[in-house]
Amino acid sequence: MHKTIAIIGGGNLGLSMAEGLLNSGFISPDRLTVTRRNLEALHALSERGVTITSDNHAAVASADYIILAVKPFQVTDVLSQLRAVLDPQRQVLISVVTGVWISEIREVLGPDLPIPLFRAMPNTAIAIQESMTCICSSAASAAQSDFVNDLFQQLGKTVTIEEKLMDAATVLGACGTAFAMRYIRANIQGGIEIGFSAATASLIAAQTVKGAAELLLTKKTHPEQEIDKVTTPKGCTIAGLNEMEHRGFSSSLIKGVVTSYRKIQDDM
Repeated sequence: MHKTIAIIGGGNLGLSMAEGLLNSGFISPDRLTVTRRNLEALHALSERGVTITSDNHAAVASADYIILAVKPFQVTDVLSQLRAVLDPQRQVLISVVTGVWISEIREVLGPDLPIPLFRAMPNTAIAIQESMTCICSSAASAAQSDFVNDLFQQLGKTVTIEEKLMDAATVLGACGTAFAMRYIRANIQGGIEIGFSAATASLIAAQTVKGAAELLLTKKTHPEQEIDKVTTPKGCTIAGLNEMEHRGFSSSLIKGVVTSYRKIQDDM
């Protein structure tokens, strides 16, 4: 890969992305730059050969693809400072900033900087290269879209969506991590009640959920197809499932998803 990448903002997300891209072999250390005010936090990257700097201008000037990974309240100041060194003829900007729309970025950059722009929303599993990343774009070529999708596929799985669905994607893909964790926690608590130690219950619950997800991703089946395979007549699985449904399991989860989405809409 001969493109150069600059990650502006070496916080938790920026650092996770850098490590994932290096570990996957997608980019060599000499073609990656990461910026942060506190460079000590990036010492491990520096030891691997990555360029680390607190100078955003220098990082952007030498990059083909620029990943904006700062806090939402920093976006306007950072982009305003970078306008002078951005080149829409050779560079691509990728924002992974939560809640900041492409139109808002365009407004800061101004009409004289029609740079190809992507908005990507990964989740916290990016730290282990298992993110679900939703991507949309503006003024990007097919080759640029392929590159950006390939980049995020090194960090998990990707899907291209319309930007109007980004809030919904936040709920399903980002809040969804917390929803899944809460299910796993409850499963662990149930496991302890029926006799397992906390450590053993945690291992069984987490691996079972991981295996169930991999079944759907690998076989591309519907969840009900896989449920049917483990629900025998008068069996313990269907008894447990029916009791959960009587208690509102599915409806509670659906209501939680919709409530989180409405919260985002109300706060806009």
